[in-house]
Amino acid sequence: MTEKWKGTEQAEAASDPSGERLAGRFRGRGPDRFFDPRPMRDSLLPLLRAIEAVPDEIPDPLSAEVMEPLLREHAKPEGGFFSRSQLIAAFSAFSDEADFRFDEARFRRRVQRRPVRTQSGVTPLTVLTKPFPCPGKCIFCPNDVRMPKSYLSDEPGAQRAANNHFDPYLQTWNRLAAFDATGHPTDKIELIVLGGTWSFYPHAYQIYFVARCLEAMNDFGAGRDGRDACRPTTPNFEEIDAEILGEAFRNNPYNKTVTKFLQDKQDGLLVLPDEESDWARLFRAQQANEAAGARCVGLVLETRPDHVDEAEVIRLRRLGATKVQLGVQSLDDRILSMNRRGHDVAATRRAFDVLRRAGFKLHAHWMANLLGATPAGDREDFRRLFEDPSFRPDELKIYPCSLIETAELMGPWKRGEWSPYDDAELLEVVADAMPRVPRWCRVTRVIRDISSDDIVAGNKRTNFRQIAEAEISRRGDPLVEIRHREIRGEAFEAAALELVETEFETECGREIFLELVTTEDRIVGFLRLCLPKNSSFIDELGTNALVRELHVYGGSVQIGAASGGRAQHRGLGARLLQAAQSSAREAGYPKLSVISAIGTRGYYRQQGFIDGELYQHLTV
Repeated sequence: MTEKWKGTEQAEAASDPSGERLAGRFRGRGPDRFFDPRPMRDSLLPLLRAIEAVPDEIPDPLSAEVMEPLLREHAKPEGGFFSRSQLIAAFSAFSDEADFRFDEARFRRRVQRRPVRTQSGVTPLTVLTKPFPCPGKCIFCPNDVRMPKSYLSDEPGAQRAANNHFDPYLQTWNRLAAFDATGHPTDKIELIVLGGTWSFYPHAYQIYFVARCLEAMNDFGAGRDGRDACRPTTPNFEEIDAEILGEAFRNNPYNKTVTKFLQDKQDGLLVLPDEESDWARLFRAQQANEAAGARCVGLVLETRPDHVDEAEVIRLRRLGATKVQLGVQSLDDRILSMNRRGHDVAATRRAFDVLRRAGFKLHAHWMANLLGATPAGDREDFRRLFEDPSFRPDELKIYPCSLIETAELMGPWKRGEWSPYDDAELLEVVADAMPRVPRWCRVTRVIRDISSDDIVAGNKRTNFRQIAEAEISRRGDPLVEIRHREIRGEAFEAAALELVETEFETECGREIFLELVTTEDRIVGFLRLCLPKNSSFIDELGTNALVRELHVYGGSVQIGAASGGRAQHRGLGARLLQAAQSSAREAGYPKLSVISAIGTRGYYRQQGFIDGELYQHLTV
């Protein structure tokens, strides 16, 4: 049993003399929360030892081809197979008596499911805000009134949110539990908050939402389970009796329907007092999270370009945000107007500039095949995304437009005014776009995670990225974007890593992308350094150089744990910071500032940075 659970177990024993609840709390956190491994000790111990006995030459995590025969050989007495979470629970329960060869961290890596989730160095955890009115009127946007705007009720993340009543604490705690139960580390979390337009939600709700997510992390990391005390206030949106067909309306009824439902259920209020909080509560949660067992090492929020100004950026920073997902969609004013996007390209330019000057990572969404677009026009539009210094995002989602039944685009489609690209046209657009992505940008997605059952017209192939990459390879075009080059679980020699510098200009100033790469150009870590040409609108930044991101790849390694040959905790971050400090000093900047996340403040203090109000600073 891990130390942090012993106090909780002892406290519960007094109120649980039969031991029935206690028996199920050896891990107490995963889908098998009440699984008691002790009655099945005779079946589980041989299985655990068989998993340990797999030769070390076979890499972790063990593949299905290796695991499945072991699970079949050591099946449950009543039939069926043990789950990964049950194996982890059993290992934890028997570790004191069984003299295992591995420690629990190594065993978890061995039985881990879907290791790709955490091979980028952090564990991404996505939560959704509750359904709420949206300022947008985009004709391509789905209108599922059971979900926050633009999301669909059968998307995996949306299903998890609905199952947890959109409660931020429950979503966060239960997702941590699921990661923990399947062998993934939960100490370094990138919290991704999706749903509608974040900046349009009431400020008090935003503060409450982030605070409750952090409180769940703090509790989970300390072995506290606060779920029973949660009283979700969001009504059940499945009760809405409304069939919305996209071709049947001109003025989007989503806002009217959702507003009426919330007000009817909540005495005329869109947000209840229990869903509001003040800054003091958030700051307490942030401070506690700095040293928590589950730390927020990145907070990602999504919004629209026309809702970003200097005041909004400072408020996002106070929330603890480090990255903003921004719906660019198109860089053509005609296309934006035809699709009723509600803002022009100038608004996107302003948003990029003010966010970059504040040090935020910029994660752009770009859509092909919108109403009025052509394959040739899309290829030209994509070129502008990186050729124009006003944009040049750090991360990118490429979302070809798919027609959903509840979207207003149904009308133009039925009238013959819009049609999806055929397979060859879409492949040409994507295969032309991806090789144009520079080495300092990461393409996180190529196709949105929408069920084919929801798509009326458009691409339904979920593996389209692989199809496009195969076509790019056939053409002999190189791919240098970050995700394609990540080291992931591969071995490397730290001493042989080369420091590569790539410089480019933006409206903010000069950017230097510092990366540590292997001889095969596999990226192990990187740092984004901004050398601004003007003083910042944020007083404490002044004329300082600015670290916008520091990231070391490879499978996530627990804070304080040995690297085990992997990329993290081998001094690579410090090496990149030293290179950034040297570049800033040579360029004449007095200080180096960093837009640190809540859970990375301690790390930067160890590197000599001093706390400011919103950033941390180092004299160069």
